[in-house]
Amino acid sequence: MSGFDQAPSEAIPILAPTATPVQIPELPAANPGMFPNMLPNLVNVPALGQPLAMTQQATRHARRVYVGGLPPIANEQTVAVFFNQVMAAIGGNTFALGHAVVNVYINHDKKFAFVEMRSVEEASNAMALDGIMFEGAPVKVRRPTDYNPSQAATLGPSQPNPNLNLAAVGLTPGAAGGLEGPDRIFVGGLPYYFTEAQVRELLETFGPLRGFDIVKDKETGNSKGYAFCLYKDVTVTDIACAALNGIQLGDRTLTVRRANQGAEPRPEQENILLQAQQEAQMKRLVYEVGGALATKVVCLTQVVSADGLRDDEEYNDILEDMTLEGHKYGKPSCGPYSKL
Repeated sequence: MSGFDQAPSEAIPILAPTATPVQIPELPAANPGMFPNMLPNLVNVPALGQPLAMTQQATRHARRVYVGGLPPIANEQTVAVFFNQVMAAIGGNTFALGHAVVNVYINHDKKFAFVEMRSVEEASNAMALDGIMFEGAPVKVRRPTDYNPSQAATLGPSQPNPNLNLAAVGLTPGAAGGLEGPDRIFVGGLPYYFTEAQVRELLETFGPLRGFDIVKDKETGNSKGYAFCLYKDVTVTDIACAALNGIQLGDRTLTVRRANQGAEPRPEQENILLQAQQEAQMKRLVYEVGGALATKVVCLTQVVSADGLRDDEEYNDILEDMTLEGHKYGKPSCGPYSKL
């Protein structure tokens, strides 16, 4: 009855639908441990002679999506029904019949789920649903950590269809799903006290951002110390990663890299990289002074000697002279590290 002995091209009977906690009612009940791949239309049709089970296993990383920030009342069935409905509403299904979702796994403690789609293209279309409201809460839709972009590129589209009707579910095209793609940057090691404005300013040293998301604790609203961003000009992606990676901010060290893969800057980018590193280091000094969002910083070298700074009276005289000199061009601000 399960059809395990029939070739993929032969008709496979559909069992009567039954509702289980981990599968939606409209799909046939199946034991994932025994026959995980016997349902038709779940993946792209394999080539002649290619085992269907192996095809599903090979494409699973590209057919699953991570859904974070779920409300406590969410369960496998409500998540499956919701995503089936919104995928149909935006025109994200690749088949005329059936549902896009084939399986859902929820981690109730950490409030996230893995939603498995029947095709690679439908999983890519689901990326456009990032930020959609589910049971009164916005949820994050991301690729799972085992997603391999280079392999996925050979399996089907890796970006959402540009013709999706996102307005049908209250989303604006590009507003939330702009953080997907090979040029997405992971920024880790951020001090927890850094505000969103401070992180954005540091990142925008290299150019305007197309998307930005600092990850916060859902209950407290505090930063978790990492963020993701995407530049409008993707050619600066590697420059920003190389310039910011390893910078010390307070007692933490930044880890900045492509979210999906690593890459080295091209030779023609080296001069730009050097300038960017210098500016990033200057911003680091500004933040360590006390978090001031300065726009211009002047560094004066070889102005005083170490001996002139040892005596407090001489130090105050030097500071007063430099402050008066600075007033000729605007009101200067001297931080607590001036004596260094």
